[in-house]
Formats: sequence, structure tokens, C-alpha cells
Amino acid sequence: MLLAVSTGVSAVELRGHKDRLFAYPGILSVAEKGSFIVVDYDKQRDIHRRDAEPERRVQSKYVSLAVRRQSRVALHEAGGRAIETGVTGDYSKARFAVIFVHGRGGDQRLGMNDHTFGGNFNRLKNLTALNGGAYLAPSVKSFDEAGAADVRELVLAGRAPVVLACASMGSMICSKLANDPAVVPRLAGMVLMGGAPDMGIARSTAVKARVPIVFTHGSYDTVYDWQDQKSVFDLIRRSSGDYPAQFVLFNTGSHGTPMRMTDWKQTLEYVLSR
Repeated sequence: MLLAVSTGVSAVELRGHKDRLFAYPGILSVAEKGSFIVVDYDKQRDIHRRDAEPERRVQSKYVSLAVRRQSRVALHEAGGRAIETGVTGDYSKARFAVIFVHGRGGDQRLGMNDHTFGGNFNRLKNLTALNGGAYLAPSVKSFDEAGAADVRELVLAGRAPVVLACASMGSMICSKLANDPAVVPRLAGMVLMGGAPDMGIARSTAVKARVPIVFTHGSYDTVYDWQDQKSVFDLIRRSSGDYPAQFVLFNTGSHGTPMRMTDWKQTLEYVLSR
């Protein structure tokens, strides 16, 4: 259940799921009034001692498979196109929704896989289900206007506030939809995981509307340099001294680390509280 507490902002507390296993393993530093967080990441601990088969199958204690009873693959018809989408929960009745957009070479199976990325997608599905939300993972065929149009249709198909979570090249979809006047009012927040830096998002309709944004990135990412993405974050923060943006840097993490290590309870509570 979502619990609202009156503080400086309306805080949201989600019912947890395996929080001890998925909480950040150690905070190395916190700066910029709590908005820039460096998290300890250790490949031996966070992959080899966590996975039964490294990068292929996490240990069973990290997953709860009962959520599969609420999960399915659906075809969403829009504009003459069928969008294959993994779904957990009832989007039509959800209190909030998370739409995950994969990167290049992926499809809905990446976001619905219970056992890869340390079980983090299984946790995300369980968190949304336990808290009256819905989770959608569409197959995005391209990262151009056509791909953005497909995700736009999914955002507008429901009534719930949407957290749009985009990984790697999928962040291009987030950037495009950040300027869509129909989509922005529906957004509860954005999460950019190992995303492609785009300074344009700092001038977007979403930022003007103060949509909360969380960046998670590995410091050893060789696809998109974290410092370039931090520059986007800094520009957004400069647009307003108290802009609701957070940057979580995984020290020594690689390009895929954010999908494994992002603490979804902390992240969702952050964006839904603002």
C-alpha cells in the first residue's frame, strides 16, 4: 500500500520486497544536498557471489516467482501496429505504472526475465504488484520517432501516473517523449539507466514541468561516459536549485550495472514523492 506522510514533500513509502538483498550495498559518498550518490559496486560480490550462473541466472533467494501469475505477454494495437508487451498487474486499475524501455538488441523478454540482472526485474515486478501498480515492458523495434510513438501509445493507454524507465539506447525514447505535450502530464518521473547523454532534455517540456528524474550509471561505462551524463544532470539541477533530480553512480560499474543494481524501492519512492 502507498502511504502518504506530510513532510517537506509528500513522502511515499512502498511496501518492500527483499529489501535487504537489493538495497545499495554501501554508500561511498553523498554530495550536492543528497542528490549525487556514489554507491559501492564489486563485481565479485555483486555478480559472482550473487548469481548461480554469472550474468545468466541469479540465486533462487533473490526471486519470487509467484508474481508470474499476474504476468503475461500482450499485444497492444496502436496505429495499425501491434506492440508486444510484457505486463504484470492490471494497467487499467493501477495506482501507478512503470514502463521499461530496453536498449539496442533487446525486446520485452529482457524486462520480464526473472533470473538475469541479479533478479532485479523480478523485484521490480513484485514491487509494482505488491503496491497496486502495473509494470509494462514493450518490445521497441526502433529508437526513432516510430519507436517513441509506440511507447507513447502505451503511456496514454492507461490512467495511472507513469514512471518511464529507459536503459541504454532506450533513453532516446525518454528524451523524445520528454517533449510530448500529451505524455508529460502523465509522467510521475523518469529513470535513465546507463543512458545516452542528451543535453536537450534539460530544456524539455518535462523539465519545465519539474518531472522527477533519476540517473543511474556505472563509472566504468565504456558505451556512454558517466561524466557526460552527469553534465546533463548538472544542467537540469541548475535550472532550479531544488529540482527533483538524483544521480546514482556505481563505482567501477559497467554499462549493464544499473539494470542489476538500481534499488527500485528507493528509486520509485523518490520519484513518487515529488
